[in-house]
Amino acid sequence: MILELKNIYKDYLQGKLTVNVLKDINLQVEEGDYIAIMGPSGSGKTTLMNLIGCLDVPTSGIYELDGQDISKKNDNQMAAIRNRYIGFVFQTFNLLPKLSARDNVALPLLYAGVSKKERRRRAEAALAKVGLADRMDFRSNQLSGGQCQRVAIARAIVGNPKILLADEPTGALDTKSGVQVMEIFKQLNDEGVTIIMITHEREIAAHAKKLYLIRDGILTDPAQGSSEEAQIE
Repeated sequence: MILELKNIYKDYLQGKLTVNVLKDINLQVEEGDYIAIMGPSGSGKTTLMNLIGCLDVPTSGIYELDGQDISKKNDNQMAAIRNRYIGFVFQTFNLLPKLSARDNVALPLLYAGVSKKERRRRAEAALAKVGLADRMDFRSNQLSGGQCQRVAIARAIVGNPKILLADEPTGALDTKSGVQVMEIFKQLNDEGVTIIMITHEREIAAHAKKLYLIRDGILTDPAQGSSEEAQIE
């Protein structure tokens, strides 16, 4: 078991009003799983992603990542866990425009204290893996949207994380580029990377091996629920 969520709740205060965003979330993820979590806007899926990614902590419940209770960690410990275990892929790429593709990919290794020579070697290997060996010196404004997302994927995997978290990874891409990204995810999963993907697109969710639905902060497994639960658009 690489991670487990047990009875997770997440509340936010809006003025004097408490808003229940996540409600009794339970999820078990085995190492090597490829999971899609699908839900409409406002369903709580981004909040759930932030919790899984150690960017936030639950109001109550237990989150165990590789046997560690994340709920008990401080900010510095959470940052170290993110750096060791998790790679992030976002809809908007989040590349630094003044840096080359190579330097964008190498950035997490700089923060991790890896030597310049090793950073360069590993960044180039990651870019080659996503099919961008000939674009290493290009900046983001010289790349297509699909190429930018592949740079972002290379950056996410350069530290050899156990888990890849992808938040709407094809949301800003055309159909062809989206298919290329899904092919890369399949390859990474075949190599043993655990993938958890947030999406509202059924066609994208279909690439995963397991599907969960989230609505109004409640996570369900449609394979174990009613036909009505599987009708999220």
